[in-house]
Amino acid sequence: MQKALYDAYTPRLMAVCMRYAASEDDAEDILQEAMVKAFKGLENFREESHLYYWLKRIVINTALNSLRGQVHLLSINQDTKWMETTWDNVFDYELDDLMAMVQALPSGCRAVFNLHAIEGYKHEEISEQLNISVGTSKSQLARAKVLLQEKIKKEELRSHG
Repeated sequence: MQKALYDAYTPRLMAVCMRYAASEDDAEDILQEAMVKAFKGLENFREESHLYYWLKRIVINTALNSLRGQVHLLSINQDTKWMETTWDNVFDYELDDLMAMVQALPSGCRAVFNLHAIEGYKHEEISEQLNISVGTSKSQLARAKVLLQEKIKKEELRSHG
């Protein structure tokens, strides 16, 4: 049963891990730890939601726990130029390229970006999950956007110039 569950869900769950981890090895560690937790807690699964979403929640919590000890928060100046920039050119990239850009973000920015932009959490929820202030969550998201835009601009210059 555990092998079937593992084989059925780990490819999708690995994609979630890759968004939070700095490397594939770190993502594999997160996935393994999360699956151990899931197998231990399988009797607590109440079937109120789809099994994938229950497993995904365990994976995200495991990833956040691993990040808590290593989250490096970057300061951001109050420059709001990033808000004026469009994100239209982001659609010119392959998903793997975009994932690599997100994965290259510093851990604090990466965690907040994933939780807010991809998972849909509000800053209040992120602040509780990461034990940071709401303001820090907002500034980390802003910093992540700036860093991603810089990476996209560098890639555009490299590919067109």
